[in-house]
Amino acid sequence: MDSITQAVLGATIQGAMLGRWQGRKALLYGAVLGTLPDLDVVIDYGDAVAQMTYHRGFSHSLIVLFGLTLLLTWLVRRFRPHPGYSTRRLFATLALVLLTHPLLDSFTSYGTQLFWPLMPTPTAWSSIFIIDPLYTMPLLTAVLLGLAFGLRDKMAKAPLVALALSTLYLGSTLAGKAMAEQRVEAQLARQGIQAEALFSTPTPLNSLLWRVIVLDGAYYHEALVGWFDQQPPQLSRLPRGTALAEGLADSAAHQRLAWFTDGVLRYDQIGEHLVVTDLRLGMTGTHPFRFDFAVRHNGAWQVNPQIERWPMARPDLQRLQVLWRRIWQPELRVPLTAWANELGKPLLSAARQTCATQRDDC
Repeated sequence: MDSITQAVLGATIQGAMLGRWQGRKALLYGAVLGTLPDLDVVIDYGDAVAQMTYHRGFSHSLIVLFGLTLLLTWLVRRFRPHPGYSTRRLFATLALVLLTHPLLDSFTSYGTQLFWPLMPTPTAWSSIFIIDPLYTMPLLTAVLLGLAFGLRDKMAKAPLVALALSTLYLGSTLAGKAMAEQRVEAQLARQGIQAEALFSTPTPLNSLLWRVIVLDGAYYHEALVGWFDQQPPQLSRLPRGTALAEGLADSAAHQRLAWFTDGVLRYDQIGEHLVVTDLRLGMTGTHPFRFDFAVRHNGAWQVNPQIERWPMARPDLQRLQVLWRRIWQPELRVPLTAWANELGKPLLSAARQTCATQRDDC
C-alpha cells in the first residue's frame, strides 16, 4: 500500500494498544515503525528488474520482522522501561505494527516475499488497489482525532473503531474478488476455454469494478466485472507474444521476473526492442512495470546487460472516468482491446490516446 496508509495503520495500532500511556507520542512511534519496512527502497539493487523484484523482500519478511520485534522489545524494556504496561503488551504492539505492514501489502497485486529467505512465489492476494481511500480514511480520521483530542477517555476507542472498519472493508474486497473470478470462470466454461491461470485485481481506486486476466497459451483474455453487472462478462482475447519469450530463455533477469509475477506477462516487439510487460499492475494498456529486455541484432535477440524500464504512457484521466462510469453503467462498452493493443506500439500522441479511450476502431 501507499506510505500514508502504512503510516496511519501503524499509528492507529500503536494508539489503540499503548495510547493510554504514551498519549499522542504513540501515533508518532507507530507511524515511524509502520513505514520502516519500506526503507528498502533506498537500496540500489541494480537494474530495473532487480529494483522491482527485490523490493518487498527481506524487509517485508515475517521471519525478519518477528526477530526485529524481539530485539526492539528487549531494547525498549532495557533502556526506556515504562511501568504502566507489560512486556507482553509491548511485544504484541510492536509485532502488530511491524507485521501488518507486509500483510497489508500482500493484499495488493505487487507481490510480497513474506517468507524470505525462502523463495515461494511472492504473495499477491490482489484484492485491494495500492491506493484505496475507503480503506485509508477510517485510519486517517482516527489519527487526526487522536492528535487533536488525545487518546484518553472517549477518544481511546477511536483507533479500535477505525481498525474494525478498515478490516471489515478489507474483508469485503475478498468477497469482490471471489465474485469476479466466479463470474469469469462460469463464462470460460460456457465458451469451452481451459485457463492456464487466472488473475484478478480491482481497477484503480475502488473495489467495485474488477479486471480479470486469463492466461490461455499464446493468448490471454481480459474482462471487467462489476458488482452491479447483470450480464455475463465479455472476454477480450489478446496476444501474449509468448514466442518472443524464447529469445529470453537464458536471461536470469527474465526468469526472476517470471517467478515474481507468476508468469502474468506479455511480450511485444516494438521496433527493434523486446518489451516485457507485467500485466498485473495498473490498468489495461497502462502498466507501470514494462521492461526493455533485448534488442534485435543480425536477426537475433541480444539481452540487454542492464534492463531498463520502458517509458510509460502519461496517465489518462479520461480512461479512469470511463472505468468509473462502467461501475454504475454495466452496459457501457469499454474498449479494452484498443487499450491493450497500444502496448505493442510506440507511445501514442495525446490525440491518439483520447481516440483509443473513446472507441475501439480508432
